[in-house]
Amino acid sequence: MTKKYKILSNYIKDLSSETPNVESFLFTKDNISKYELDIDINSKPLKNKLIEINTTLKFQDKTRAEKKSYFELVYATIIKLSQETTEKKDLQKIILCDVQNEVFPKLEKILINMLSDSGYSGVKFEKKVDFNKLFNEKFN
Repeated sequence: MTKKYKILSNYIKDLSSETPNVESFLFTKDNISKYELDIDINSKPLKNKLIEINTTLKFQDKTRAEKKSYFELVYATIIKLSQETTEKKDLQKIILCDVQNEVFPKLEKILINMLSDSGYSGVKFEKKVDFNKLFNEKFN
């Protein structure tokens, strides 16, 4: 089966590591295992069968703790669709599943490197994101 799109380019659109003070740093260092990874994907059509896909990763403490840090990565991927791609479900699968499966390992590495460079070494994401399963649960 041939791919119905081609990745033309991708880049970091926004990268943020926010730790307001020493107390927050120390608290985060002790509690980073409680942080959760959220993924948001949106897209906007460009001209000539081009689509910009923005994948946002947020790694944050969702408790009401006052002393905490916040980490966010927005990664843009520009794809060109092949001529035969017109079905809405095909487009959704390409944007939410196929492209994500291709770019997510790089995003995960960027986020882990940012966390390490921000003083939080040793963070690993135990659960692998299964974009195929998430897509099928949402649309089937």
